[in-house]
Amino acid sequence: MDQLVIFDTTLRDGEQSPGCSMNLKEKIEIARCLERMKVDIIEAGFAISSPGDFESVKTIAETVKDCSVASLARASKLDIDTAWDAVKSAAAPRIHLFLATSPVHMQYKLKMTPEQVLETTFAMTAHAKKYCSDVEFSAEDATRSDWDFLVKIVDAAIRAGATTVNIPDTVGYTTPSEMRDLITYLREKVPDSDKAVFSVHCHNDLGMATANSLAGVLGGARQIECTVNGLGERAGNTALEEVVMAMRTRPGIYPYTTRIDATQIARTSRTVYNIIGQTAPLNKPIVGRNAFAHESGIHQHGVLANKETYEIMTPEALGIHTNNIVLGKHSGKHAVEERLKALGYNLTREELLSCFAEFKDLCDKKKNITDADLEAIAEHRIRADEDVEETGYRLNWFSLHTSNFTTATCTVSLEKDGEKFEDVRLGDGPIDAAFNAIDSIVKPVEHTFDIYNIHSVSQGKDTLGDVTVKLIADGRSYTGKGLSTDVMEASIIAYITAVNKLCAATAKKEE
Repeated sequence: MDQLVIFDTTLRDGEQSPGCSMNLKEKIEIARCLERMKVDIIEAGFAISSPGDFESVKTIAETVKDCSVASLARASKLDIDTAWDAVKSAAAPRIHLFLATSPVHMQYKLKMTPEQVLETTFAMTAHAKKYCSDVEFSAEDATRSDWDFLVKIVDAAIRAGATTVNIPDTVGYTTPSEMRDLITYLREKVPDSDKAVFSVHCHNDLGMATANSLAGVLGGARQIECTVNGLGERAGNTALEEVVMAMRTRPGIYPYTTRIDATQIARTSRTVYNIIGQTAPLNKPIVGRNAFAHESGIHQHGVLANKETYEIMTPEALGIHTNNIVLGKHSGKHAVEERLKALGYNLTREELLSCFAEFKDLCDKKKNITDADLEAIAEHRIRADEDVEETGYRLNWFSLHTSNFTTATCTVSLEKDGEKFEDVRLGDGPIDAAFNAIDSIVKPVEHTFDIYNIHSVSQGKDTLGDVTVKLIADGRSYTGKGLSTDVMEASIIAYITAVNKLCAATAKKEE
């Protein structure tokens, strides 16, 4: 009863948030991070929503071995059949079906009576049970549902074979005291409630997702549904890192354990942010840059005397390394490999060689290479799409002329299949001019910019610039990353990478 199940839905609910779509390779990378972090269940997607989602759920189910893998499904036979086809190869498959139970959802969205919803809950849960021993039922918008009706719904789901019953705060409406009381009420009133694990899935519309989830646990829930960095619809979901560290920091109030390896939290958080082209807000709990920063003189004095004066957890507990060993141009491959292993990166030989080559190039531009630089190089290499890099355009050189009183001009030289292409274009600034020159050579299909982000990897004027470009075309997104001490070079590389992916997808579609 003291062991909590951590159900991660970053790849399903998290990916549904605007600007957070991912391709298959990116989803696999996040799934592996979640597996290393030892989450209990990975909700890999909504299998019936698209062929791409089905493929990603199926591939993750075949890849992940140390976690259960779930697919979401509506309470319909086709959805459930498709979900099972996607997860049946998993080491521990789960079907997760849902049906709305609040009056507003039943009347306006489902156009069903409460009796019909009750009948469908039993019938579709039973249908899922034919395929899979591990079945979860979610009463969508449960916190705005009639409590006595919820008792009937949960009872029907359990009688039909549900092993987990989820009580979602779908629109972030409830409060901690209400959530605790609701879970307590259901566990007391539902016959055979001890035959299923109660779960909570809270949204953050009023900023109470973590508090509501922890309150649900105090009421008897033993599964928390959450996402890395709190990603999700609208204002997001319960943040995995927040609930895990809250329980570890306050065991007297939350005397529960999880199997989460907290030292993987920082790396997993960075990976997710990098993939969606964002950075953590400075004051983001647990993983924000300022989470362990102290500027106030009073705070600094206290921390220097004893860290416990103002720090309730250590950065090391999250996998944040403070012994920032500095490497330089005389450092060998073995030293780089050992440092990367200490930072949590177990690279293949090819990835290591590529990282070491980038490390040596960086040594010619920076005197000292920090952990942050190494992590950026490793993340960049791991996410590289070798097939696109080999068959697409590559940057040879570029030349920019810009000032505050003349029109920016950029000349770009690209190479593809041994042939070189050059063009020069004007622009409203150096970035616009460079991207115009690339477009004139590559001639990609019409697209829009969803994200263009630049952030510094470390401190100092010679820091690496990490650039993310995300393009949108025909409803799909294409992300490119660039890394260089020259932010213009990083921007050009990022854009070329994104355009290469766009062109590859266009060519595949035309076939």
